[in-house]
Amino acid sequence: MQLSVVVPTFNEAPNIAELVRRVTAATAGSDVEIIFVDDSTDTTPDTIREVADAASVPVKLIHRTDRSGGLGGAVMTGIAAATYDACLVMDGDLQHPPEDIPKLFSRYAQGDVDLVVASRYIDGGEHHGLADQTRVMVSKSSTALTKAMFPIRLKGVSDPMTGFFLVDRRALDVEELKPRGFKILLEILARKSMRVAEVPFSFADRFAGDSKASFTQGLHFLLQLTALRFGKMSLFAIIGGLGALANIFIVWALTHLGINYIASAIIAAEITILANFVLQERFVFQDMRNEASGVWSRFAKSFTFNNVELIIRIPVMALMVTGGHISAVLATAITLVVAFFVRFLFHSLVVYAPRRAAKTSRVREVLRDIDEQAMAPGEL
Repeated sequence: MQLSVVVPTFNEAPNIAELVRRVTAATAGSDVEIIFVDDSTDTTPDTIREVADAASVPVKLIHRTDRSGGLGGAVMTGIAAATYDACLVMDGDLQHPPEDIPKLFSRYAQGDVDLVVASRYIDGGEHHGLADQTRVMVSKSSTALTKAMFPIRLKGVSDPMTGFFLVDRRALDVEELKPRGFKILLEILARKSMRVAEVPFSFADRFAGDSKASFTQGLHFLLQLTALRFGKMSLFAIIGGLGALANIFIVWALTHLGINYIASAIIAAEITILANFVLQERFVFQDMRNEASGVWSRFAKSFTFNNVELIIRIPVMALMVTGGHISAVLATAITLVVAFFVRFLFHSLVVYAPRRAAKTSRVREVLRDIDEQAMAPGEL
């Protein structure tokens, strides 16, 4: 067995020594390394260094300060730094039993799969480590929702939400796979066709420390799932929809305060333009920022375009109100929906366009970028 064990950690200091001890015991006589990719704010990095000095297997520490990509980014950082092609991913809280590592590797060693998933939901698997029935219900519901969203890619995968799996990194695009959330296995399965096998495991109780599960994580999962299923346009639509609701509310509030509907629309538009840019930077186009122009250049392009669009949209809205005899709120809603598609194309192809070293066919670039940004990585 030649294996790199990748363990993403966030404030897991009490679990480090026990995890290294049990992984070492479970893989005795094999060529194994343990790679901790740590995003902690406590003493976990110091604990890892202390344990590494006394360990009988190589223990590496990658301490990240930017935490880019969250847990998924940490896993990909560890896989990229691994010595061996067979990379096993597990959590640092010992809810994934190290004693099952040989079982996963044995299945992988048969040579007919790229990925071995440790599943709680096949015969022989258990989920008793989930804190209570609410967590069990949330886990099963999110798994059912995920499988319903990807019926082809996840066919035959009973536990796409697990963080315990072994993958042959040669089957991955390590440089291209840029995960957006903490469900890294879901990212891999949704973006890449893989030969998959499952083995059962019992989800254990946490060894020490507190669970990182939270309501915020649940929202991030839903955003991650939506982005994977429908591509960037879905997140752009969500943010645009929230902005539209805010816009409509501001128009309603200001007109009820006696402000002219055109002035109200202008004020509402400026507020939502600024808010939408911030949210798009954070949630929609964050993976494109490094290759695009600087943040102030992006803001200038976005702000200018949206105000030009506003200059066009407001007269159209006024014509709908005066000539079409419909309410200002309804006119605002209709024009915002029409503007959405133009905004998405402009931001994808202009605001966040990568800096290009050489000229190629612009028509071909536009067609390719529309396809990639609107649809990627949708299910084939």
